[in-house]
Amino acid sequence: MQTFNIHEAKIHLSRLVEEAAKGESFIISKAGKPLVKVSALDAPVVVQPRRRLGFLNGEISVPDDFDRMGDQEIERLFGG
Repeated sequence: MQTFNIHEAKIHLSRLVEEAAKGESFIISKAGKPLVKVSALDAPVVVQPRRRLGFLNGEISVPDDFDRMGDQEIERLFGG
């Protein structure tokens, strides 16, 4: 794997990117110290579609007394 200083990378960026896309990774260094590795992407990033509200519509049912379920038990536990 080749190493290029920042100045060289700037001058030859187009060529280096083309080579990286073909699988020839390279390293960019500054003052002799490696900073980054440039390599081809394996696969494009796929954005997952957002889950929509109501996707279970018609598949489950909510009881009419849902907001009162357990009232007596809660009152008993909290001494009400």
